Amino acid sequence: MNRICHIQIDDQGLAPPTPAIEQERRVAIFDLLEDNSFELPPREGRTVPPGPYRLGLSIREGRLVFDIATEGGDKAAEFHLSLGPFRQVVKDYFQICESYFDAVKRLPPSQIEAIDMARRGIHNEGARTLQDRLDGKAVVDIDTARRLFTLICVLHWG
Repeated sequence: MNRICHIQIDDQGLAPPTPAIEQERRVAIFDLLEDNSFELPPREGRTVPPGPYRLGLSIREGRLVFDIATEGGDKAAEFHLSLGPFRQVVKDYFQICESYFDAVKRLPPSQIEAIDMARRGIHNEGARTLQDRLDGKAVVDIDTARRLFTLICVLHWG
C-alpha cells in the first residue's frame, strides 16, 4: 500500500490562513487522501516499513519537513527540503491564481481559459520541482506531486 492515509499540517508560528487558503488546503487534502501514490524507496541498505503512511508537513528553520510514519504511527522517515527551489514557482503560482480569481469576476471565458492554462502550467512546474527534490527520498506520481505542491503553497504562504 504505497500511499498516504493521513496528512497533518503543522502551521504553528505561521500567520492564520485566509478563508481562501484554508479552502485550498481542505480540497488538496481531500483529493490527496482520495487518490495518491507515495512510496519510500530503500535507502542505505535499510528496509522500508510498508505503507500506508501518515504524512506530517511543516516548515522548520526555513526548511520544508516531511515527517513520515506508518499507519500505526511508527517513524518511517523524515527529510528536510530547502524552500529555495520552491520560492519563485510558489510566488508565480499565487500571482497567477490572483489573476485567475480576478478574471473570473470580469473577463470573458476565452481570457479566463488562457489564464487558467497558465495557472495549470505553473502548478505542473511546481509539481515537477517537488518530484525532483524528492528524488531518492520518496516516489510520487504527478497528481500526488500536484496536490502536495498545493499544500506546500498554503503552508509556505498561508
